Amino acid sequence: MAQSLSQLFFEATGKKAGEQVALTASGSNRRYYRIISEDGDASLIGVQGTSRDENHAFLYMAEQFLEKGLDVPKVLAVSDDEMNYVQEDLGNVLLFDYIAEGRKTGVFSAPEKEMLRKTMRGLAKFQVLAAEQFDFNQCYPQPEFNLRSILWDLNYFKYCFLKATGLEFEEERLEDDFDQLASILLYDDFDTFMYRDFQSRNVMLKDGEPYFIDFQGGRRGPVYYDIASFVGQARAKYTAEAVDAMVDAYMDALACYRSVDRAHFVKMLQLFRVFRLL
Repeated sequence: MAQSLSQLFFEATGKKAGEQVALTASGSNRRYYRIISEDGDASLIGVQGTSRDENHAFLYMAEQFLEKGLDVPKVLAVSDDEMNYVQEDLGNVLLFDYIAEGRKTGVFSAPEKEMLRKTMRGLAKFQVLAAEQFDFNQCYPQPEFNLRSILWDLNYFKYCFLKATGLEFEEERLEDDFDQLASILLYDDFDTFMYRDFQSRNVMLKDGEPYFIDFQGGRRGPVYYDIASFVGQARAKYTAEAVDAMVDAYMDALACYRSVDRAHFVKMLQLFRVFRLL
């Protein structure tokens, strides 16, 4: 019988679990709980997954990333079947909430801008270092960003938007455009980790530093995808000025690890932003 979250909490802390508060899980079937010890001195996050393969991917990644000094939550105890685990409690501050005033007014304060730039610098470091000596076969559901994953997304646009609206279009020509776009998106050779769901709700702030969470869908892929996902998050309401500042900060940080052709980078990023929009 698999260990419960309460048992895992005791295993990790040596304390009995008290209150368990359900947390909101955006875009995930997994259930999250803040577990507080009976004496109130310890707090961890408990996770109940629905897919062992997805959980296994996350647990492998978390261990790898921690070993490389990346800012991710530390997993402290795991059930034998890997369906339940408890991890470090990073607090309550999401980057999405931290920039709430800027989202509301359209004017981002100096601290908000700096935190966004810091997050972009952290992303560049994460994508490069996470891929070093990393077994991408451990990823779920795919080890890399490829033609099939591109066409899945493009066909989602075709069947769930174009056809649903009843808009007239020439399907043969649309498929030709899809093929051409896919070939361009796969043009660059990449040896980096693609987070895939990188957005401000998956960044938590602890002691003034951004920590990355919910990276279980990651795989080998191009760096542009994550930046396009982040700056294109509709509810974040980034201004053009904020986007330009984030992209500049990202390219400066990436240049610390490899050469960056800025003109090519901006061109590819524009295409990935179109792709993500679709």
